[in-house]
Amino acid sequence: MELSPFHVSLETPRDSHLAWSSSYRSSSNGTRESDGVSFFIIQGLTSLGDKQMILFVLLLLGYIIILGGNSMIIFVALTDPKLSSPMYFFLSNLSFVDMFYTTTTIPKMLSSFLSDTTTISVPSCFLQMFFFIQLGITARGILTAMAYDRYVAICNPLRYTSIMTWRVQLLLIAGAWSFSTICTFPATIMALCQPYCGPNVVTHGWCDPSSVRRLACADTSVDNIVSLSSALVALLTTGVLILSSYVLIGISISRMGVTERLKAFGTCAAHLTVVTISYTAASFVYISYRVVNFSPEVRIIVAVVYAVLTPFLNPVIYSLRNKELRDSIRRTLSRFRSAVSATKDINTVS
Repeated sequence: MELSPFHVSLETPRDSHLAWSSSYRSSSNGTRESDGVSFFIIQGLTSLGDKQMILFVLLLLGYIIILGGNSMIIFVALTDPKLSSPMYFFLSNLSFVDMFYTTTTIPKMLSSFLSDTTTISVPSCFLQMFFFIQLGITARGILTAMAYDRYVAICNPLRYTSIMTWRVQLLLIAGAWSFSTICTFPATIMALCQPYCGPNVVTHGWCDPSSVRRLACADTSVDNIVSLSSALVALLTTGVLILSSYVLIGISISRMGVTERLKAFGTCAAHLTVVTISYTAASFVYISYRVVNFSPEVRIIVAVVYAVLTPFLNPVIYSLRNKELRDSIRRTLSRFRSAVSATKDINTVS
């Protein structure tokens, strides 16, 4: 494959990068030995040529909506007294994580559309890798906490306030962050400790773990096992807990009357939709990485869609499916318009 503008040779993939990707030191016999690469080049979607600008516009618009929509949810959850329930506390935390999750990758990828080459230092690459994985798992941990919140609200409504105290809410959020850090730390540290002597072109839109691991100059079989194990623990643990919560919710709903059943389903609809989309998108990414017929460009596009889809849809889904949140956003926008109109009137009088 042509990695514009460096035209990597397939016959000597490692040696072709040493001239510009490595630092050197002198050995005792006067020869120069490589200390390893000092930066990585993010290939991105350079092979698409002019079509990149279409993706740039779409990705930029998506990123603006992600920042705006999730910021609005955080703002109304913090300022509107009517949104004081635990559900909105978890939702605002999820919005915060989604914003920073996309910020770890999208700005760098947007810049790659506007430049011939996109480089990233080795420390920055592994920091990006760590936070991208860690924030992704944190989001699933918060979705798990939200599933538990819905379980308590539907299956134990009389004890809801006594169970979902402020202390419990903080513990659930702290648990989500701690769990994600524990799952992410070992694989990232092992990848960082590997030697990278060239090539240094990452065939992805960002420092994707599997793409960076292929550039290591040593055996990465143990790294692959640790990385896969961590991913399975993260996905299966959160997935099983969410599924268990909804199985118990389903059993409880089946014993209710029609009116209560519809009301209970309405409280879970938005969360269940987000969970379904999130895990379905993750499945597509998993499949794309293991289907040989998929080109690298398709894999990158699938990964980008996965990284953007859930943070993009979260505010949209919750705003459409949750009347309280929708009314709160409407009131906030109305107050903002009134404040702008009052400012214009004052300026006009002045």
